[in-house]
Amino acid sequence: MKLLAVRRLLRIQRVVIRYRLDDLLFDLPLPWFLLALRYALPWRWFPRKPLDLSRGARLRLALQDLGPIFIKFGQILSTRRDLLPEDIADELMRLQDRVPPFDSQVAVDLIEAQLGQKISDVFSRFDIEPLASASVAQVHAAQLKSGEEVVVKVIRPGLKPIIAQDLAWLFILARAAEKLSADARLLHPVDVVQDYEKTIYDELDLLREAANASQLKRNFEGSPLLYVPQVYWDWCRPKVLVMERIYGIQVTDLATLADQRTDMKALAERGVEIFFTQVFRDSFFHADMHPGNIFVSTVNPWSPQYIAIDCGIVGSLTPQDQDYLARNLFAFFKRDYRRVAQLHIDSGWVPAETKLNEFEAAIRTVCEPIFEKPLKDISFGQVLMRLFQTARRFNMEVQPQLVLLQKTLLNIEGLGRQLYPDLDLWNTAQPFLERWMRERVSPKTLLGNLQSQVEQLPHLANMTRDLLERMSQPHAADPAPPWHRRKDDWFLRLLGAAHLAGGAVLAAGGPLGEAGHWPAGVMVAVGLYLVVRR
Repeated sequence: MKLLAVRRLLRIQRVVIRYRLDDLLFDLPLPWFLLALRYALPWRWFPRKPLDLSRGARLRLALQDLGPIFIKFGQILSTRRDLLPEDIADELMRLQDRVPPFDSQVAVDLIEAQLGQKISDVFSRFDIEPLASASVAQVHAAQLKSGEEVVVKVIRPGLKPIIAQDLAWLFILARAAEKLSADARLLHPVDVVQDYEKTIYDELDLLREAANASQLKRNFEGSPLLYVPQVYWDWCRPKVLVMERIYGIQVTDLATLADQRTDMKALAERGVEIFFTQVFRDSFFHADMHPGNIFVSTVNPWSPQYIAIDCGIVGSLTPQDQDYLARNLFAFFKRDYRRVAQLHIDSGWVPAETKLNEFEAAIRTVCEPIFEKPLKDISFGQVLMRLFQTARRFNMEVQPQLVLLQKTLLNIEGLGRQLYPDLDLWNTAQPFLERWMRERVSPKTLLGNLQSQVEQLPHLANMTRDLLERMSQPHAADPAPPWHRRKDDWFLRLLGAAHLAGGAVLAAGGPLGEAGHWPAGVMVAVGLYLVVRR
């Protein structure tokens, strides 16, 4: 792995030099000691020909060359137009579904190898040109022999070594950060990278994606909010996924959405409702909601319905995290900053010794200015930065299990900003949270929880019985001593008797010669005499 990591570092360095990314870095308003580094880079000691590419194109091409992890980073950045210049954001948008495809014949060979059949035996039509291409896989349109229009998704070849190299460097950087910086230790960078490692490898297993899509479809069965395509399990394999082909408008195609007179306000509000439904009702949320994976149905534009594809990355929360998160948001919407501070302490997200009044005042200072403003007037990038600075003062630790949720929130915000900038996020989300909180304490929910507890009683009774039996016979499950296992060996039996006798003497608390312990002493002496005589 170390050799692979070194090779990967050299590869990254070559890409940086090739696309002049160091020029983009040193054009930023950096401190003088970082700007001075430009004179220490050997490739900058010689004149270089200028590239006939914009800075956005250079960044996009560099991320494409560096592989799936970097492409996904670019996809996340592309949704944050409030943080990026317009020209860079436009170029990074192309990473969402216009990554250069790999050779179609290689794709056909992979599909046939996975299915164990010829393409012509499974599909009545298979489009050799890919329909779309992304960082991890590409998609071909096809038609099953039974007539259904489908898409066939196939994993790019040779991804695992590249991902392993990138993850090796991420682990090196994360461990170095934890050793060198107390602030970095609060972020748990190693845990975050470990979670990301699991996520990216899970995304390479298309059977897992198929299962996620089936679950998400079941959660929203018959819902006017979200539609998930059907999975054709008979033709799904670890590196091949066959599912229903959908026809919709990409969520960022604002011109087409406007042409069909889509209700953009309703579309944005339903996006928020879908997110909160997935997180709080189902605890199962689509965690890769960049615009390339979200479409809008062409049916009923006055009551728009989302279509979600690519369920390779999903997230979930424990009931405890759900509860604390909902209570935090609910208190936040009510501007009850003291409650927010207390919940952070109760959940263990900040140390128990944190001064409640000081923490409350710090949260109020960050959050109060953003209320009563539409989404277009709020920079969540700045808010998150100030919240991080506040968290650092109070030693608040990042929760690795919430990283996917934070990433999804960034995607949701970016989409909402594009669809309907005047969306009132607070008034849209607050009724849902109030309803969810009421349902958690409703008689129906409490009765269901009670039933679940009652169903556990037989299991708890068995556990209690087993525990009492072990306590009453603490050595019953121990293996038999050697002199019991080898009954034909008189020497071991005699030695065992002597051992037990000696143990009894020591347990009695005195030497062999004391009164009351002579029988054990006699047994030990006889045993030793017989051993020596033998």
